[in-house]
Parts: sequence; structure tokens; C-alpha cells
Amino acid sequence: MDYQDLVTMIIVRSPLRVAFGGGGTDLPSYYEKYGGYVVSAAINKYVYIALNYSFHDELILKYSHIERVKQVNEIKHPIIRECFKMLDVPCHHLEMSSMADIPGGTGMGSSSAFTCALLHALHTYKKQYVKPSFLAEEAFHIEAEVLKAPIGKQDQYIAAHGGMKEFFFGQDGQVRVAELNLPDNSKYDLEDGLMLFFTGYTRPASKILLEQDTKSRENDGEMQENLTITKQLGYMTTDALRVGHMELFAGILNKQWRMKKMRSGSMSNPKIDHCYSVALNNGALGGRLLGAGGGGFLLFYSDDHNKLRKAMLNEGLEEVRFRFDNHGTKVVES
Repeated sequence: MDYQDLVTMIIVRSPLRVAFGGGGTDLPSYYEKYGGYVVSAAINKYVYIALNYSFHDELILKYSHIERVKQVNEIKHPIIRECFKMLDVPCHHLEMSSMADIPGGTGMGSSSAFTCALLHALHTYKKQYVKPSFLAEEAFHIEAEVLKAPIGKQDQYIAAHGGMKEFFFGQDGQVRVAELNLPDNSKYDLEDGLMLFFTGYTRPASKILLEQDTKSRENDGEMQENLTITKQLGYMTTDALRVGHMELFAGILNKQWRMKKMRSGSMSNPKIDHCYSVALNNGALGGRLLGAGGGGFLLFYSDDHNKLRKAMLNEGLEEVRFRFDNHGTKVVES
């Protein structure tokens, strides 16, 4: 087989995300009992996967490490190994490289974006069309069911679909995806008012999520009540956005952050709490830490960008400016 005839440069990008409400109710340990709800938005910060023909009769992998293998089972990176295995892609004359706009472990769904991008690239390599929800379920299967990561489904779905979405997680595992149809002025107000700051901390989400997952499976009453309130706050977030009530939206972000901190003592630390307090005293109307907690990015809604930007800079927090992404995981070169 002439592999060079099969492979031209394939580049796929998958967006990272900011979650607005309901996070935590997308774990099976909760939604299989009560149903879950999350509202989130994809942003124009991406994970990229590139596939290309290689003259070497092996698979060359370039991520934070470099691997050269001849058999799928030799791949050390677990997600890459399971993606190649599931789609039965041979380790011959192929090179894969990955890059990202934002480092992993920062609460923006980078692991799931990576998985979606890689799967989409491999489907493209095999000349297979894949729908967004199917792609999301494949990514969730690899991360949660094969690799046993204690994660939910929102990250795979928002990475695959893009845009601003509502996700309804049924007790049967089915996911209903709905467009968050905001009036243009509300969408622009939201996009213009949000500000994102890197705390300087990165961390794997698995430890905190495992604590939540375990308590949910053991029917811990406090955890179930916390997540049920969080789900209701998610619905309230959507209602506030639909009517363009941004101050109410910001206040609900604060309530969600308080509920989130109650789920684990590892959710925050003194530095994050201090920066959060400084932000609220310097132009932020509301905000929360993204992701499972413990580090990553603080998201704020502000009516005084310059004041908040200066205050966060004085605390050593770097701002990352962004806009919304409307396309989800897509091929940008093939």
C-alpha cells in the first residue's frame, strides 16, 4: 500500500470552553439518578492535531513528548493509544503532532478537546464523516469508559458542537443539545463583558472529580443537594442570559462558585480566594473558577475592564482575551 497516496496534511482544531452553569451535573454518577443540565460556550482558543505522511515506516507522535512506535500497543500516551486502537489506524508512515493555545490542566476542557480533535483527524484520515454528537460520545467512551477518568460529558459535547449550547443529560445517558439562542445585543454584551485570567496554577481535575463522583455514587446527601442546587442555578443562568440581565447573570456566577467550593476542600486556595475578592472590589460583578477547581482560569463578568485588568495585573494574573467559537471541532486543512 502506498500510504503517501492516502495521507495529505490533515489539520483539525477543537475549541476550549467556558462553562456558565450546571457544571458537575454532567457526571454519570449524578445524571443517571437525577438528570443533568449544563450551559456553556466554546471559545476561540483551540487544541490542534496535525496528521501527515512520514517517510519512516513507523508512527511518530509529537506532543509534550516524542514517541516513535511500530505497534499501537507501544504508544505510551493513553488517549492517543486508545484513539488509534478504536479506529484501527495502522502505525505506518504517519506523523501526528499536537499544539494548544492554552495549557492543559486549566479548567477549560483541554483533554476532551484533544480527544475530539484526534478522533476527527483519524476519521478524516480514513475518509469517514462523523457527526458532532457521535464524535462527543466516542471521546467520552475513551476518556470515561476505557481509561476510567472520573469525568462528565459536557467537555466533549461543547468541543464537538461549538457555539453557545444547553446540554440536557438524561438518566438513560442520552444527551439533548440545544442552541442557546440569545438576542444579538445580549450575546455581544456577554462576550464583551467576560474577562479571563490565568491564576498561574495548573492541576489535573481527576482528584477533585473523583471525590465528587465517589460521594455521588455513595448517595451522599450533601453532595446530591449541592449538585441539585447547582443544576437549578444553571437553569437560572440561562434565563438571565435570555433576557439580557447581565447583573443577575454575574450574581449567579458568584452563587455557583460558592456552591462549587462547598463540594471539596481542594476546590480553591488562599491565593485564588484573595484574587477573587480583589476582583469583586475592582470592577467584577461576578465570577467563578473554571473547571474542576484547584487552579486554572478565573472567569469574571465586569463593567469596568480597565480597573479589573489593572487589579489582576497587580496580583500577577495574566489576562487571556477571547471571543466565542461557532464551529466546534472541524478540519481546517485536508
